[in-house]
Amino acid sequence: MGRVMLITGGSRGIGAATAVLAAGRGYDVVVSFVRDADAAAEVVERCAAAGADAEAVRADVGEEADVVALFDETIDRFGRLDAVVNNAGILHTAARLDEIGVERLDEVCRVNIVGAFVTAREAVRRMSTRHGGRGGAIVNVSSAASYLGSPNEFIDYAATKGALDTMTIGLAKEVATEGIRVNAVRPGLIHTDIHASSGIVDRVERLAPNVPMQRGGEADGVAETILWLASDAASYVTGTLVNVSGGR
Repeated sequence: MGRVMLITGGSRGIGAATAVLAAGRGYDVVVSFVRDADAAAEVVERCAAAGADAEAVRADVGEEADVVALFDETIDRFGRLDAVVNNAGILHTAARLDEIGVERLDEVCRVNIVGAFVTAREAVRRMSTRHGGRGGAIVNVSSAASYLGSPNEFIDYAATKGALDTMTIGLAKEVATEGIRVNAVRPGLIHTDIHASSGIVDRVERLAPNVPMQRGGEADGVAETILWLASDAASYVTGTLVNVSGGR
């Protein structure tokens, strides 16, 4: 039986790039999506073309029952789980903090914090040797926003990623003797459609001069870091936050 990777929010951007790269590296892949079934199906096709057995499952990580069902479906289909990429997240349109309402805060925290915690919880329940598992790796997709703060744009999003960083460090220590490594990547300005959904189509180009490398990054580069953290090559790496931000 081959290795199996589950990626939440895998229908686009960094999640999709990670799925396709993982398929090429010998993983069978499960990706979750919420709305765009066609995009998720395209990712599955690309994974299959790379030689993987792949499946897309509709699951809103902001709903506990959806997350549990996603993990159950993965185990039912493949019989094992070796790596979980905690990637799903949402970003609203740019706003100052004094313009942000409680409804928006509730939604961002429910998906980006509660959803990520529940995903990590279910991963531990399936992979930890304490629960009869074989061990594995969790890679959380955080953001450079967690240390930059995203003033005048996305302080709420940045705060949720700060929470994810803290969870990464704490959970890594909790499960270090249970065969699970927990790490995070913190992408900076990456060319994905998340910027368009925030209402700032040219955000990467506009902010690139603030990056020491003077350019935005690509989703494939973030995916490479995720795959390394999930691999045996990083067997002594846990509780680590890896910036993929061009030096910013």
